[in-house]
Amino acid sequence: MEFKVPKQGEQNLEKYSDEAKDLSYEFSKRLLKEVKGFIKGIVLFGSTARKQQKSADIDILILIDDLSVQVTKELVQGYRVIVQKIAMEVSEKLHITTLKYTTFWEYVRAGDPVGVNMLRDGIPLYDTGFFTPLQRLLYTGRIRPSAESMWSYYARAPQTVLNARWHLLQGAVDLYWAVIDASHAALMKLGEVPPSPEHVPDLLRDKLVKAGLLDKKYPGVCHEFFVLMKSITHRERKELTGAEFDKYVTLADDYIKTMRAIVEKK
Repeated sequence: MEFKVPKQGEQNLEKYSDEAKDLSYEFSKRLLKEVKGFIKGIVLFGSTARKQQKSADIDILILIDDLSVQVTKELVQGYRVIVQKIAMEVSEKLHITTLKYTTFWEYVRAGDPVGVNMLRDGIPLYDTGFFTPLQRLLYTGRIRPSAESMWSYYARAPQTVLNARWHLLQGAVDLYWAVIDASHAALMKLGEVPPSPEHVPDLLRDKLVKAGLLDKKYPGVCHEFFVLMKSITHRERKELTGAEFDKYVTLADDYIKTMRAIVEKK
């Protein structure tokens, strides 16, 4: 059977480079040959794959079926091996995100910007009949003591330190999303539809700073968190000191309080 993009996603085709589309199609075809019964949908999404973006990443969302298929540990392990192998064979540029179908549905049902942005910009490369209708609903405005034991114990310590460092990095990413959520709330207060995260600072300047509702430093703070998040998720930033983390916590607290004042303003 010929592999085709469902027509409903064609309105987003021009947003992405030919390379992004070609590589994502190839990845999808190979993946479906291996684990088609486990997949609910495959979607090309994200600003990093658009023509106007400088990043070379190509974001692909895979939605796995956790309703009609029993998702066991063995199944997940096998799936990960297959996905990693195919992605490496197709291109180093591929950045794969996997979500359970139920998780994605909860994002969409709650109007979470994560799910909404995936629907807004996504091209369904493979769809079992749910992504495209949800996308259409969005477009029509309807979605809102021995030596052995000694070394066994000791061996945990370095890994625990690594875990602690990782938690600081993950905590910084959480702070970024707190800043984005607060920004979306303030923009919605003015009747603005929350944009993709990378466009939030510009909209803050246009709608809040220029109107005298927000100090001009805050769009810069938002952009700083965006750059930090990207450096962490792209594995360019591998460590964050406690002092740095405390600084970002202070920045985020102040930012969120400032946005709350806008949200509560009558």
